[in-house]
Amino acid sequence: MNRELANHEVVTIAVYLLGGDRQPVDTEDVAKKANELAPGRFTWRKYKDQINLEMVRVYLSDAKKKAKGSYLIGSGNAGWTLSEAGLAFAGANLDALEVLRVSDPRRAVGQDRVRLQRERARLMTSDAYAKVASGQADDVTQREAESFFRVDSYVRGEARRRRIAMVANTHGDDPELGHVIEVLTHLLKEDNDGN
Repeated sequence: MNRELANHEVVTIAVYLLGGDRQPVDTEDVAKKANELAPGRFTWRKYKDQINLEMVRVYLSDAKKKAKGSYLIGSGNAGWTLSEAGLAFAGANLDALEVLRVSDPRRAVGQDRVRLQRERARLMTSDAYAKVASGQADDVTQREAESFFRVDSYVRGEARRRRIAMVANTHGDDPELGHVIEVLTHLLKEDNDGN
């Protein structure tokens, strides 16, 4: 990629590098990382050594907009999480960060690896997984699909999208879980569209 990244794209990649595909990331952490990636772009005009947090918030909010790619889910209070589109964008555009070479801090180590293994085991033993994997996707109930993502009828809107996106981002590339996640995400999206 030869074009320069737009500011909402830089903050999206910052969220990615901070693990925003697995958990919400705080605005201040995004601001610091974005300023590392593109020094000076997110600072005050008069005080170049100070990061303009309000400017970073604006670009984070922009990255939520459909017209800007719908890369993020979240808010300043809840933290910022990558949508599936955001994960795909960030992964495909890391090479555009010639400003700074960053090793991938997103790799699971220690307790995080154990947590991911437990979550994978839970997903693999769910009723929804068993039905989709055996070709009986039409038999999956709404409750089984919600249980798979650990949401229920009370978890709505952005919180629901965030939880589903985090499972999809974390396990979507898994050869055994990827297709199941795709089917169940589509099932819950159809249900939400119908409401």
